Amino acid sequence: MFVDIAKIKIKAGDGGDGSVSFHREKYVASGGPDGGDGGRGGNIVFAADDNLSTLADFRYKRKYTAPKGENGRGGRCNGKKAEDLVIRVPRGTVIKDAETGRIMADISSDEPVVVAKGGKGGWGNIHFATPTRQTPRFAKPGMPGEEYEVQLELKLLADVGLVGFPNVGKSTLVSVVSEAKPVIANYHFTTITPVLGVVRLGEGESFVMADIPGLIEGAWEGVGLGHQFLRHVERCRMLVHIVDVSGSEGRDPKEDFKTINAELEKFDPELAKRPMIVAGNKCDLAEDEQIEDFRKYVENMGYKFFPIMAAIRYEVDPLLNCIREELSKLPPISRFEAEPLVIEPDKLKKNEVTVRNMDGIFVVEGEWLVRIMNTVNFDDYESLQYFQRVLLNAGVIDALYDAGVQEGDTVSIYDFEFEFVD
Repeated sequence: MFVDIAKIKIKAGDGGDGSVSFHREKYVASGGPDGGDGGRGGNIVFAADDNLSTLADFRYKRKYTAPKGENGRGGRCNGKKAEDLVIRVPRGTVIKDAETGRIMADISSDEPVVVAKGGKGGWGNIHFATPTRQTPRFAKPGMPGEEYEVQLELKLLADVGLVGFPNVGKSTLVSVVSEAKPVIANYHFTTITPVLGVVRLGEGESFVMADIPGLIEGAWEGVGLGHQFLRHVERCRMLVHIVDVSGSEGRDPKEDFKTINAELEKFDPELAKRPMIVAGNKCDLAEDEQIEDFRKYVENMGYKFFPIMAAIRYEVDPLLNCIREELSKLPPISRFEAEPLVIEPDKLKKNEVTVRNMDGIFVVEGEWLVRIMNTVNFDDYESLQYFQRVLLNAGVIDALYDAGVQEGDTVSIYDFEFEFVD
């Protein structure tokens, strides 16, 4: 079964807790704290697997959780970092935040991508020793791992996409120019899943052609089968529009051409600007006047036209040579860039924080702060300024005042500590 959309929940591992421990040794007075740090939780990593072609496996398993980091131990022993959980998906899968639609990753290269980061391990009590606080009896818990509900969308990686009405010969063309063997029959919607074929033109020269299931009027709104697969045209560097130039099914080739182009534009206006070549198939069933009339129609619109008979490979090679020439001028297959996480200040005000005074250290906690801190680079001045604005807008500074913080006190927000300045 071909499945190209799936929704799953992912949860990175929580960080291990820091340890509260004190050094004990005979004849050694006041050994001091020696609690180790917790280990980092496992990340959720997505990787491309060329042995997979659909997202069908995700219909049966919908929740993925990475292991937690090991807790710290006495004797300055830090907990072990947890193993990452690697989720394998077909190449070309785009991962989106199901709640916001934000693109989180495009799994199109060989490089694995971390989509949910594991929580950092908590500090052991060894970090909290000062000249005035020599026996800290507290440690930090590990930070929770990132958690998302994500939507997986498979968008095929193809150089050329074949579009057109059902039963115009798209599958036939793919079958004669590549090793792909799509089901071919003389009825509508024979092809119910996209088919990829590698077209080899010579040593070291090839391109990938995708047979997109037939579109009909209203496809962008959900009519017919084509709407399920329009997303697979998005990455194609160019399109080849196959038209039954003979009108053998009682349709007008010009109307077919206009209808399909309109459906592509309604689905994504960028598709209408994609380079396109027009192939008039089933020329053996058409009169010469029909062919020439349609040729003038498409050429007047600025498209190159090739009359072919795909079933017997008649005049198919000139079409392939033209595709090769056009591809040489075009940029590589597009990749979707990950979009940054943006938290609106108005929403931050609704989030709550807790502030606790632990032996003079003001500890600030709040689930939403974890996501914010994972996006902040504390070594970068502008990023640090952004974090300060977040604390102010979200009411964290007011909460610290309410808890009795004074200038010079230490404020701890998970693994980030600073001296409070009034």
